[in-house]
This record gives sequence, structure tokens and C-alpha cells, in this order.
Amino acid sequence: MNSEFTVAVHSLVLLAYLPEHMASSETIARNVDTNPTRIRKIMSILKKNGYVKTKEGIGGGYILDCEPEEVTLAEIYRTLSGGTLKPHWCSGNPEESCLVSANIQNVMDHFFYEAERHFEAYLERNTLQTVLDRIRQCQQKYKQEQA
Repeated sequence: MNSEFTVAVHSLVLLAYLPEHMASSETIARNVDTNPTRIRKIMSILKKNGYVKTKEGIGGGYILDCEPEEVTLAEIYRTLSGGTLKPHWCSGNPEESCLVSANIQNVMDHFFYEAERHFEAYLERNTLQTVLDRIRQCQQKYKQEQA
């Protein structure tokens, strides 16, 4: 799996946390701990799919253009990372006379396909709001432990 999914969820949850504020790619990048160019690339995809709006110029940036409680993590996963659970390379050689080598790719493809279906079903039950709520729960627990 690539990290674009995590970066996208992080960015969208940050925008949900700041619902009335624009956030620049630099601000989001600092929060995500990555570079602004990477954020702009991911945010471009999210904008194209209707999750964020942009405003250019001074005071511009990104703002959430969706309801956090309505956007599932599965939607974000399919938008940015669908099909990436399967590695780009698989061992074996379908032209080989060895039973294992000739069939391992097809068998492993099935396992990755099934795993992805289960993973997406799990993500379907969680929204951006779920992530934000869990972050708030972590913060409350931390404060209680510090008291």
C-alpha cells in the first residue's frame, strides 16, 4: 500500500478540524510532516473528486468541500490507493514447468484481491469524522493521564 491514503486522510481530517479556515499546502505539509509539493499533488486529486475547494493567492489554500461524517475512508482509499495492496512484483514464472512457480502469481493475486475487499469493507464503516473523533478521544485520554 502506498502512503498517499494516509496523507490524504490526515489532510482531510486536519481541514475538518479547522472547518472555517483555509490551510495552505505549506501548513498542511508541516502538520503531515511531508513536503508541500506532495500535498499539492494529493490535494489536486482530492479537489478533482470534490473533497476540497481551493482559493489561490494571499490567504488562499484548501478548505473542506464535503461533510466529514459522510465521507468514508473507503472512498478516500479507492480515490488514491485502490488496488495497491497487491505488490507490483510477484514471484514465480507462469511459463515455468514447476507447479509452484507457474501458479503462485494467480494464487497470490486471489489472496490480495480478497484482502483488499475485506479492507475496503472495514474502511466503509469509518468516516473522516470517525478519525477526528478518535483523535479527540486520544487527546482526552492523554489529558486524563497527565492529571
